[in-house]
Amino acid sequence: MSLWRRRKEPTVDEPGVSVGGDVAYSALGPYSSVVVQQTPAPAAVVWPVEVGAVPALASAFQPRAGLRERIDAVRAEGGTAVLTQVLSGGGGVGKSQLAASYAAGAVAEGTDLVVWVPAGELQQVVTLYARAAQRIAVPGAAGEDPEADARAFLAWLATTDRRWLVVLDDIGAPAALEGWWPASRTGSGWVLATTRLHDARLTGGGRRRVSVDVYEPAEAVAYLRARLAEEPGLADGAEEELARELGYLPLALGHAAAYMLNSGLGCTAYLDLFRRSSLGDALPPSADAEGYGRAVATTLLLSLDAAEAADPAGLARPVLRPVLRLAALLDPAGHPAALWETAAVLAYLGGCDVGTVRASLRVLHRYALLTCDSGTGTVRMHALTARAVREAIPGVIPGVIPEPIPEPIPGPIPEVIREEGLARLAETAAAALLCLWPSPDRPDWELVAVLRANTDSLAAALGPLMWAVLDCRRLLFTAGHSLFREGLLAAATAHWAALAVAGAELLGAEHPDTLEALTRLAEAYSRAGRAAEAIEVEAGVLATCERVRGPQDGITLAARANLANCYAVAGRIPEAVALMEQVVADQDRFFGPVDTAQARANLATFLQQTGRLSEAIVLAEQALEEIEGAVGPYHPNLLVVRNNLAAAYHDAGRHAEAAALKERTLADAERLLGPEHHQTSFLRANLAVTYWELGRRAEAAALLDRAVAELRSVLGDIHPDVVAYARSLASMDSALHPDRPGHPL
Repeated sequence: MSLWRRRKEPTVDEPGVSVGGDVAYSALGPYSSVVVQQTPAPAAVVWPVEVGAVPALASAFQPRAGLRERIDAVRAEGGTAVLTQVLSGGGGVGKSQLAASYAAGAVAEGTDLVVWVPAGELQQVVTLYARAAQRIAVPGAAGEDPEADARAFLAWLATTDRRWLVVLDDIGAPAALEGWWPASRTGSGWVLATTRLHDARLTGGGRRRVSVDVYEPAEAVAYLRARLAEEPGLADGAEEELARELGYLPLALGHAAAYMLNSGLGCTAYLDLFRRSSLGDALPPSADAEGYGRAVATTLLLSLDAAEAADPAGLARPVLRPVLRLAALLDPAGHPAALWETAAVLAYLGGCDVGTVRASLRVLHRYALLTCDSGTGTVRMHALTARAVREAIPGVIPGVIPEPIPEPIPGPIPEVIREEGLARLAETAAAALLCLWPSPDRPDWELVAVLRANTDSLAAALGPLMWAVLDCRRLLFTAGHSLFREGLLAAATAHWAALAVAGAELLGAEHPDTLEALTRLAEAYSRAGRAAEAIEVEAGVLATCERVRGPQDGITLAARANLANCYAVAGRIPEAVALMEQVVADQDRFFGPVDTAQARANLATFLQQTGRLSEAIVLAEQALEEIEGAVGPYHPNLLVVRNNLAAAYHDAGRHAEAAALKERTLADAERLLGPEHHQTSFLRANLAVTYWELGRRAEAAALLDRAVAELRSVLGDIHPDVVAYARSLASMDSALHPDRPGHPL
């Protein structure tokens, strides 16, 4: 008697959605996250280790002794109970620089591990944690699933005796970080965070807030004198008055010092220029929410004028302002410098060459308007500087998001909108980010996290205009697909839900992009085991497609196949069979047998679950032959199809054939995906069931035990497939060891 009691054997994937499309990116089922990658053997760890790009300290950095004393006192008075200090203050006050000084000090002191994490987006936090886990060879961090590796890293931090420092820079969403704050039960590590927020969720749980404000007057004067010391005569006695005029704000002082050094203007002359300038009047008081923006706007624009004047050949001058405007839409934590060499950016800048763009970046860096970090290949612009730049872009009302776009928008951006400066910038930024996005079969999770953070910043800057630009919509969808590929299901669900709502509001409920967002939301629900919600969403998509596009349209057929898969996930197999039979018949009639192969493979799986094994095997073998003919015998997409055919062999009692096919599929998965990828774990579990039927019981139990542990780390204890496999493992253990308790569920 088989120990496997479920109505269907769990497979690598729920059947794909696409009607004859690429199974790797079908709308439902975890196998849409197939990634071909190689996992290198872990190298020996050489301590100390530094992970993440710690920002360089500014010229004439002020140690801010009084503030450091308060931070150190807060840390000392709590002992190991107060693990985290949260530096909280407005933009431009030097929070990140202060944190960077602590990180640099920790590196200099030989602290075993220093990790710098841009914390504006949760996925960046997860990615940096996962990278750290790989760098220090944390047990259980296989390099295949970033979230699982990140959890393993947190567990290591909690128990290690090694000294460590983790910096979470620029936290923007405290709620998203719940469950992701590092902890140390040994007292060997601590966390330093920076944020503009005064949020109660940033305190408690061993966290204490330390308020950071502008420089003390003496610190501001000391900064100016130290910064200007390399050019005699610039510090001419007006330093105190200039510092007071600039509100003692470190960012504004940095702009002013760079201007004076590059122009040879002393403090007295700069102060006079600042006071006579009307540039700051472009920023209404109502837009200056932090009380610093007027000083920043004036010093920034003075510096920009000087930067343009300082280009004697005039080569970089025409592109300085466009470069600033484009950078101002991106993530303050940084974007890849390679963005400035993309075709989209070069075209936006009038077709100039890469050398001219690099020259313009160097000029802007020299005047402290942005920072080019050649060591990490990153370009950064301070958030307050970026806001001042954005408020000067045509089409932007200071402090106000763009007005909603007339709906529905049929597709490409209307010409009346295209003429707006902000829309043209948006189009360029989105196209450049898409150009940098890695191919799914060559993943770079750290780069993807950076690109997602920049996508979020672009969306926040554009508001509804994000949906009016076609490349911007493509960027939003690309970011969502990347969350699926990394297995970040909670983040993917929230992302697609937000896109579905925004699409309905801005494009209309019947727009193809709105329907696609809803389909992906159903996919997220299905992957997370929320089958009823998936059915409700996908049934709505199908009803809309039938009404708007007709019953035989290709998009309608895909929606019908998606709903069939939702039914199958929910266990409503007869309904799934009826719908998929209709899809296969229509697809064969309108598109031909090869294009129908994936739908045929899905139908075979459904028939298998109803006990119609002979029909299922014939269909599955036909589908496998058709798909192999289309993509070749070694394509990752075939892992699903072969596994499901093997499951049909198993159910038909053809266990030797099932085992042989499953062994081939598992070997392919270990080669293509890696031995500990969660899709490989599904295949390993399926092979274990067949081994049991063949009497290879010890091998079966060991294989399933490994698979259950791996799947639990990714999907959690309550996922339906994890629960079913765990029950089978408990049954195996009971049969092998009748005198001891069964395996815990």
